[in-house]
Amino acid sequence: MDTKVIWKDGLSFVGSADSGFEIQLGADRSVGGADDGFRPIELMGVSLAGCTAMDVISILKKKQQEVTAFEVKVHADRAREHPKVFTRLVVTYLVTGRGVDETALLRAVELSAAKYCPAQAMLSRIAPMELKYEIYEENGGLVKSGVYSPQ
Repeated sequence: MDTKVIWKDGLSFVGSADSGFEIQLGADRSVGGADDGFRPIELMGVSLAGCTAMDVISILKKKQQEVTAFEVKVHADRAREHPKVFTRLVVTYLVTGRGVDETALLRAVELSAAKYCPAQAMLSRIAPMELKYEIYEENGGLVKSGVYSPQ
């Protein structure tokens, strides 16, 4: 895999990768940026959320779960001092559907965490990571919530 960023002006860059897609990178005005794009550290959170989300939804579909909405949130606590690394991560899977099976969801989360998601594998080595889930019934409320714990 090859990636790159090309400087535009000030603290503004355009990032790209082998896929050919581009993404705008920027910095906050308080540090001299133009507030015109993702902060690079934000992309690490998006990368984690996207990586595990793709795994989990594909596994749930293979398990014939009737998912109608799906969201993965990542909360990252960061050190106060530079380089302000992640110190703790919480990943929350929000699944809405018709009769979504908790066991199927837990297995999908387990497979993503233990086998498939490289972003999760890398980040879990540098900071504690908690995996939470919430299952909602379509046109209803919360059915089940919990924390995934490896056996």
